[in-house]
Amino acid sequence: MKEKIIYSKRKLRVRLKQHWQLYLLLAPPMLYLLIFNYAPLYGLIIAFEDYKPYLGYLKSPFVGLQNFARFFNSNKFGQVLPNTVILAFYSLLASFPFPIILALCLNYIPSTRFKKAVQNVTYAPHFISTVVMVSMLNIFFAQSTGLVNNVRDALGLDRLLFMGEAGAFRHLYVWSGIWQMCGWDSIIYFASLAGVDESLHEAAIVDGATITQRIRFIDLPSLKPTIVTLFIMNTGKIMSIGFEKAYLMQNSLNLETSEIIATYVYKIGLLNQQYSYSTAINLFNSIVNLILLLTVNVISKKLSDTSII
Repeated sequence: MKEKIIYSKRKLRVRLKQHWQLYLLLAPPMLYLLIFNYAPLYGLIIAFEDYKPYLGYLKSPFVGLQNFARFFNSNKFGQVLPNTVILAFYSLLASFPFPIILALCLNYIPSTRFKKAVQNVTYAPHFISTVVMVSMLNIFFAQSTGLVNNVRDALGLDRLLFMGEAGAFRHLYVWSGIWQMCGWDSIIYFASLAGVDESLHEAAIVDGATITQRIRFIDLPSLKPTIVTLFIMNTGKIMSIGFEKAYLMQNSLNLETSEIIATYVYKIGLLNQQYSYSTAINLFNSIVNLILLLTVNVISKKLSDTSII
């Protein structure tokens, strides 16, 4: 046993001497992860305490699972959890196919110039900030001066307060996100399609295959590992809905559907200074994310032999 340990240490030293430049390049991102991702995990202890800033982490009273029980028994639990789950699954299921479809369409455009133009147009919205994005929604869907309501008025329809309707919140949130991120998310699929062997397409064309058949029997099987991997990763962060956009779109009229875990944690944690309670809620949210990730990963591994673990 000791000989194996000594051998492993020597082997490690040899590797460090031979590839020290690579390890040096690896050091900054590792330090970043340790300092900003792993070190703060120590603060999760306050989820099980009645945290008092003047007492610190170690001297604050320990309350066990009391903060979790408080959340589960509160009236907000029945509101924010369903809102978060519905919005998360709606976003995932509605947005996931569009980048794939866009990448497949771009792949079959014969004109390189037109293809680049379409890429630039579809990629550009990704660089719009969340604040600007929500401001655009407020302008386009304004009741008195908005473009959408002007069109409705011209068609003889009533003007609606879209940004104040609880039923419209999810649709505006999801479909504006699809418009903003579709082009950017298609990059990885487009890169995967670029790696498909051209001889397969040439043979299919000789055999008289249509574009639809080439997509079905060549492109989609080639994209399958990428699609499954990204689907698993997106499922793993399904409960981590962007706080900024939901909070900026939120108002007293649509609070029924716009109040999600992220916005609720912000309000009670930072605005109301209930640090332990908000940490407990956020920890619960992260545990649900982890369970979903592991579950989808296991199912994917059994069905398609593709997984991230």
